[in-house]
Amino acid sequence: MLFAASALSHLGSNVGYVAIPLLAVTALGAGPGQAGALAALSTAAFLLIGLPTGVWVDRLPARRVLVAADAARAVLFASLPVAWWLGVLSLPQMYAVVLLNGCATVFFDVGSQSVLPQLVGRDRLVPANAAVVSLMAGANIAGRGAGGFLVQLFTAPLAILGGALAYLASAVGLTGIERRRAPAVASADRRRLRAETAEGLRHVLGNRELRALALTATLTNLGAQMINSVLPVLFIRELRLSPGALGTYWAAGGLGILLGAGLAHRLAARLGHGRTLGWAGLWFAPAALAVALVGDGPWVWVAGAGWLATMTKTGIDNVLGVALRQHLTPDRLLGRMNATFRFMLTGALAIGSALGGVVGQAAGVRTAVWAGALCMACAFLPVFCSPVRTLRELPAAAPPSRRASAASSTEA
Repeated sequence: MLFAASALSHLGSNVGYVAIPLLAVTALGAGPGQAGALAALSTAAFLLIGLPTGVWVDRLPARRVLVAADAARAVLFASLPVAWWLGVLSLPQMYAVVLLNGCATVFFDVGSQSVLPQLVGRDRLVPANAAVVSLMAGANIAGRGAGGFLVQLFTAPLAILGGALAYLASAVGLTGIERRRAPAVASADRRRLRAETAEGLRHVLGNRELRALALTATLTNLGAQMINSVLPVLFIRELRLSPGALGTYWAAGGLGILLGAGLAHRLAARLGHGRTLGWAGLWFAPAALAVALVGDGPWVWVAGAGWLATMTKTGIDNVLGVALRQHLTPDRLLGRMNATFRFMLTGALAIGSALGGVVGQAAGVRTAVWAGALCMACAFLPVFCSPVRTLRELPAAAPPSRRASAASSTEA
């Protein structure tokens, strides 16, 4: 049930990923700076509340968190077509909607990754994460591909309404997840929010493997979002391509993630878990440079092929990297570990969006695309140069007492 509901939720997110910036560009005349601000606000919530969310998720029932998050996102998305039909849609409203939608997404992402080990068991984390990533990739392909064509055929507001319905269906589906009590927290152990948040930070940044995984993923997201935040302007205004072409281009990334998720387990069985993570970066990350060649005619296909290859690496990372960090974290710290990762990874999306908009406004959208491509091409280095590259098998999870001691050390 979690897998199906997550697929619907990601479908709604990916439809909105295409339709919301296109609505701003086509209906409100948004330029590169405004498009970048819109993209930045959609992920700024991870910088604002990302870290304490992990503490709250560790304390609250996962089912309630996930249902509430999807219900909130359905209402927020539905407000945009309603405002458009009433003739009162404005950029400030769109800014508010994407910011609040991002807050709900923080809770959904952290909660869904934290509950997975409890639902499937740690010995099945690699196939479970492969299934989750495959469903996400399918939603990426369907959502972004359909999003572009829905905008082209039925206008952006109707496409956004479709995303709202997907969120609503996900919320209904999540009500079928088995009710699980949140772990009881003794009053003596219920410390200040800041102290518990800091424990999650120390756990991630004080561990060489976790730190390397976080840095590589952060740099990948930073570069990718510098590119994606200005692509609507580049495709629609400079290249004069259709919204369907933009949706198809982004859908190629979903296909790459799906391919990477399918390859991850086979490559890990042959090369070793950590070696696959290290060498996949060297094989696929430099393909990001092809994305910067996007242009008329065959160059769109060259850029699309580069994007597909780069996202293939992301698919491998999303299966093996997530499984590795779940194995390295005891249950009591899963929410805070995932929140720390989401803070860094999605915070990088917010910063990348802002940088893409600023660079695009000041030096042109192609300069922003090249800067993002260079960042993505070099992002594999932290993992490649870390102990992760030598791991052949997933390590056993440290017992809570040992990890608690490590988390409270001064290693970070």
